[in-house]
Amino acid sequence: MSLTANIGVTGVRRFSRLLRVLLLLALLAFILLFTLENQQAVALVFLGFSFPQLPVSVLLLGGLLLGLMVGPAMGMLVVWQRGHKRRRANAK
Repeated sequence: MSLTANIGVTGVRRFSRLLRVLLLLALLAFILLFTLENQQAVALVFLGFSFPQLPVSVLLLGGLLLGLMVGPAMGMLVVWQRGHKRRRANAK
């Protein structure tokens, strides 16, 4: 007998939702602790541009978010280029 037959589909959905909420709360707690522990202000100079002093946590989390946006965008670009090459090859 499967797990869903024993506790029902509704029970599985509730457990799944509860698990997602708990993981989200753990992630938020980690981010909060990380931010509170990394309040030291640092000055950043990149390619000759000076940025105002910001806490280390802001710079690191900003870099993480930037990477989370750039990574998938680069992946989409590769997929688009492959599709474009296939369409051009099929047109010939």
